[in-house]
Amino acid sequence: MSNEKLADVRLVAFDVDGVLTDGRICISDEGVESKTFHTQDGYGMRRLLEADIVVAVISGRTSAAVAKRMSELGIAHVVQGCEDKVAALDQIIARLNISRAQCVYVGDDIPDLPLLKHVGFAVAVANAVPALHAQCDHSTSAAGGSGAVREVCELVLGARSQTSR
Repeated sequence: MSNEKLADVRLVAFDVDGVLTDGRICISDEGVESKTFHTQDGYGMRRLLEADIVVAVISGRTSAAVAKRMSELGIAHVVQGCEDKVAALDQIIARLNISRAQCVYVGDDIPDLPLLKHVGFAVAVANAVPALHAQCDHSTSAAGGSGAVREVCELVLGARSQTSR
């Protein structure tokens, strides 16, 4: 997919563990789970929203930390505990009346592969399992939880600004 097609992107969706975070799950002795999010990734997601690009989060796990952070960022499309990520994305794009070709998805592991093959532009974070890199249109230089999301946001926004010149 060329920069011209990236300029037509209407939705960018992200996995959580390994993409928005470094993939580690911290559980206290009391059983409380915590996650660490990169503030620069959050700013990138807000910039997408300001550019009228929908942001979605689709995760196989459920976490209160994810719900809280996405709420803080104003992310309306958050699907957690998802067994079928393709169906989840299809529901979102049907509500928004956009096509798969106008979607970017960012993943890091084998459960993301069906959705990565389903969208118009597939991205693997730098620390993704090797099998994903070969299947994606782009691989970030930054690892998940360490600026990869911001890198994708800048890529999409940059493609849009290049075509609007």
